[in-house]
Amino acid sequence: QVQLQESGPGLVKPSQTLSLSCSVSGDSITTEYSYWTWIRQSPEKGLEWIGFIAYSGSTYYSPSLESRASISRDTSKNQFTLQLGSVTPEDTAVYYCVRDPSGNYYYDYWGQGAQVTVSS
Repeated sequence: QVQLQESGPGLVKPSQTLSLSCSVSGDSITTEYSYWTWIRQSPEKGLEWIGFIAYSGSTYYSPSLESRASISRDTSKNQFTLQLGSVTPEDTAVYYCVRDPSGNYYYDYWGQGAQVTVSS
């Protein structure tokens, strides 16, 4: 059974950097053709795709967030991390880490979600 678990601060001040980690069990983040993705959801914007880090270590981001987002990984811990800089209240959302097992933008396992609020 694959499990993903988000962790990080629930409150971030405007202009600071949001940082969330995702711990994975039951699969390796280097499993061939797997893509480890961040998605967020807010009442205002609905579901919003942020980006992924592939099994190879390559990354790809939503054009709307590319200038502020960075996804990295620690293969020794089987974790991947999202950093989103220069946050504003519009970045308030529930952030999910998810697995795409084949690169087809089909997501079979989701973390429980982490609420992040941007507020002073």
